[in-house]
Amino acid sequence: MSALWTSEEIAVATGGRASAAFDVTGVTFDSREVGPGDLFVAMPGTVHDGHKFVDAAFEAGASGAIVSQPVNGPHVLVEDTFAALQALGRASRERSRATIVGVTGSVGKTSTKEALYAALDRNRPGKVHRSVKSYNNHTGVPLSLSRMPRDADFAVLEMGMNNKGEIGALTRQVRPHVAVITSIAPAHIENLGSMEAIADAKAEIFEGLERGGTAIVPNDTPYRDRLVRAARRHADSIITFGGGDADVHAVHAVTAEGGGSLISAALLESELTFTISQRGEHWVGNSLAVLAAVEAVGADVAVAGLALADLGGLKGRGERHVVEIEGGELLLIDESYNANPASMAATLKSLGEESEAIRRIAVLGPMRELGEHSAKLHADLAPAVRDAHVDQLILIGDEMRPLAEQVIGNISLDLVSSVEEATEALRRIVRPGDAVLVKASNSVGLAKLVESMAKEAACST
Repeated sequence: MSALWTSEEIAVATGGRASAAFDVTGVTFDSREVGPGDLFVAMPGTVHDGHKFVDAAFEAGASGAIVSQPVNGPHVLVEDTFAALQALGRASRERSRATIVGVTGSVGKTSTKEALYAALDRNRPGKVHRSVKSYNNHTGVPLSLSRMPRDADFAVLEMGMNNKGEIGALTRQVRPHVAVITSIAPAHIENLGSMEAIADAKAEIFEGLERGGTAIVPNDTPYRDRLVRAARRHADSIITFGGGDADVHAVHAVTAEGGGSLISAALLESELTFTISQRGEHWVGNSLAVLAAVEAVGADVAVAGLALADLGGLKGRGERHVVEIEGGELLLIDESYNANPASMAATLKSLGEESEAIRRIAVLGPMRELGEHSAKLHADLAPAVRDAHVDQLILIGDEMRPLAEQVIGNISLDLVSSVEEATEALRRIVRPGDAVLVKASNSVGLAKLVESMAKEAACST
């Protein structure tokens, strides 16, 4: 495997001093993720200093480290390891000749990033780089950049934010050729105060566009024109996707055999009929954003359509487990990674479309960072719960009480205080033929419920 970085290149990029010559094939700042050949960046932390884990990183096979104090083992000594990681990310972006797509949005950015990666990788196998997990913040973005192979043809990099100005800082590091906003929803409204402010914060992604760049904007939002105005200041071209008069839109979309959707889409230069394996109306929009980006970078949209048909379940974002229980099986839908009002409503609608389910059960935890809007936005989920024909509802925590008050008396309901209690409640009530949706903000920890239930999984899709 060719070197991602040499010690000399790291020293030049970071302004540091190498203790010895070494090559690395990967980069990480999490000692638990270190593999043979990696560069370990000893980051300062609020709880633990990364320097405490340097020895463990070398034991796990690290070839070198970036440190701010001398250590035993090959290393590059710098004044500030976080600044060094940012510098390494900038050096990677500077040397790369890849066409880069930046992705942000209130809902669907990680799912869209993964689908776009699959679409481009089908076009150029082994030549596409992407952010892993949700490494989309002030540390995750430079890490993702620093991991970019020097010979990549494409890169898909995700950017997230909690406050104004954060995406602007990230996009100036990424310098995308194409910038995608998937959606605008009241995630982080606690910090930003209004939907308009959220739209403006997401629109910061256009500030880093390279000359001649393309902005891709959702058509199905009241803030479309606001996003378009922001894009015009930085983009050479603007593409809208979604419904209505969008540049890229679905002419027809019907449920496909076995789930997912069969879509006929009008693109900029052609029409394409394809299947998206993921279930739910929101995935129709995600797929249109993907195809708009594929067309914008000049890749083959027909090949991208094949990749969308083969896209597997994404952990925490719709992965489906068939779980064996006494007397038969149930379907467990893992949406545990994140939640906001838009994504919660979309996945509840998808649960309602599980036509083969004997009963529909929803295990829902709170949506975080909603501030003073929290009670109302949780209560406002009641119509989505009713429209999904949920038979059993398990709600976790006091933040879900406003929703409980809206549906009590109409739906069999358990209001519990912890993930452990929710797991126990679910185990008590499940029957063969049930479809179970699990969704909450990631900080709630509902992934533990999924892991517990899925131990008996017969298969995943």
